Amino acid sequence: MMRAYVEGVGLCGPGLDGWTRSVPVLAGFQAYAPGPEILPPIALLPANERRRAPRMVKLALAVAAEAFAASGHDPAGITAVFTSSGGDGETIHEILDTLASKRRELSPTKFHNSVHNAAAGYWGIATGATASSTSLCCHDDSFAAGLLEVMAHIAAARQPAALVAYDVPYPAPLDAVRPIGGVFGVALVLSPKATKASFARLEANLLPGASAPTAAAPGLEALRRSTPAARSLPLLSAFAQSVAASVKLDYLTDMTLALEITPYGEAKAA
Repeated sequence: MMRAYVEGVGLCGPGLDGWTRSVPVLAGFQAYAPGPEILPPIALLPANERRRAPRMVKLALAVAAEAFAASGHDPAGITAVFTSSGGDGETIHEILDTLASKRRELSPTKFHNSVHNAAAGYWGIATGATASSTSLCCHDDSFAAGLLEVMAHIAAARQPAALVAYDVPYPAPLDAVRPIGGVFGVALVLSPKATKASFARLEANLLPGASAPTAAAPGLEALRRSTPAARSLPLLSAFAQSVAASVKLDYLTDMTLALEITPYGEAKAA
């Protein structure tokens, strides 16, 4: 069993405009109304990098910045895990489109935006981060893989760490073979010890055998099913409701990531 304390959350998705505004929806107090995602300006990036950054990077940095602002941690010295089910499909499409044309000169900016650790690179530029970063991909189970990596790091290093998960739909014709339901990003800042910013204790256990994953709150299940990063929605709902809860996430074909969430007040008394 691995344990960490949740200190900050960042969120952006269709009809989910930041963590604070989304809490009533995630907690079931307000009906979910799908709508376009709203990406706040990324003030962390220098102007030149801001112009070059693709939408996927802006999404990752937006949710990461929100989570760190809530946690009170300086991101410069904290390990971060970035996870996406397939990286920046929009940039890959543009590169393939160029290669299929008569003029095949590739933009160096497009090339460096296409690599899977692009978001981690931009994060390092934006925050001056010197701590290690990891970029993962595990298809539909990418959020679970990233969370498992972060929890393992905290258990081993006894230092805070951050998880940033994000997905952006592919353009046509790639979307025909890899449909992703919507733009979705989530970030968590976790710590091995409770602090003033802690609001929940999270315990994770990797179990053998597949198990039915926990469904999302009413109205959000279609988003959870269609967008890999949105597999986080049941966990986010547990945080929003501020109640003890058990959440199961799919992991690979024959394992389950079992999560136990305890509001910090109850965790402190236990």
